[in-house]
Amino acid sequence: MRKHVLSILLVGLYLGKTFAQDSTRTTTNFKDTVAVKPDTSYWQKSFSGGINFNQASFSNWSGGGVNSLAIGGVIAARAFYEKEKTSWDNTADLQLGYVTQLGNTRKAADQIIIISVLGRKIAPKWDMFVSGTFNTFFAPGYRYDKLPNDQTSLRVSNFFAPAQLTLSVGVAYKPNDWFAVRISPLAPRFTFLSDQGVRVSADQTTGLFRPDPNATVYGVAPGKNSRTEWLAFQLQTVINRNITENISLNARYQLFTEYSQLDNINHRLDLLMTAKINRYLSTTFGLIALYNKDFSTELQIQQTLAIGLVYNISNFRTKKEPAKPTDPNGRF
Repeated sequence: MRKHVLSILLVGLYLGKTFAQDSTRTTTNFKDTVAVKPDTSYWQKSFSGGINFNQASFSNWSGGGVNSLAIGGVIAARAFYEKEKTSWDNTADLQLGYVTQLGNTRKAADQIIIISVLGRKIAPKWDMFVSGTFNTFFAPGYRYDKLPNDQTSLRVSNFFAPAQLTLSVGVAYKPNDWFAVRISPLAPRFTFLSDQGVRVSADQTTGLFRPDPNATVYGVAPGKNSRTEWLAFQLQTVINRNITENISLNARYQLFTEYSQLDNINHRLDLLMTAKINRYLSTTFGLIALYNKDFSTELQIQQTLAIGLVYNISNFRTKKEPAKPTDPNGRF
């Protein structure tokens, strides 16, 4: 647990240091503005990283209770390049958390998702774009329920098991810097399974889960370590915005389907909201909702709520609204 959490914190420190460069005015939550070398790179960058703790301890407590310790890390980073009609938007959302109770440590949150979008403006609010979306997990994940009596846990996921890479080409509607809708009539997806040990299935009689090397998991057939969906469609809606000075929202919705399987439309919603209490503390709410028949026939939800230390840094510039005409004929 400590190794994985330390890894995500080191990644966060590196990203935060990288994003802090090349700006004349950089806003942080530790100091309002800091002056660094002038920006000549056309890059705007933001970084938000936090570490959350939760601890409870009981001794001779008549009301009962279980000693517990929870720790988690959350990172949301963005690097945006814009010069004339060309833009390149890169985001990374990382989460990892563990909880320990009665000597047992279990994963509470886990996500790696990286998105890169290269665009070329074709109209005032429209871009042509190519993009890549990658997602997987940091660490192994286990099932603890519906298992045989002789088994306490069953590994069902791991790093790169699964991992998905979606490449897409299409048009994007971008009315402003914080909202975009991307439509991709061509969006091939590659699903990778590096750990064959995550293949499990439920017994049709008992409903108990057991290892099954012949099971198809995450859409990857037995004996295979990857799956390719060539002819597919993807729709993405993205929001990256500071709602107020102390509240930020990162939200993303994805719709994906193969043209040959329109009865299996995948939906995924990622939401991360951070509310800053003061310069050093924040509340973080995270939600992931996934519906994918290749993963499960039911809606999957991961929700987290935590209070902890936070570090924010951003050099995103606030664009001025265009002047409004005062003459009915459009003259200023």
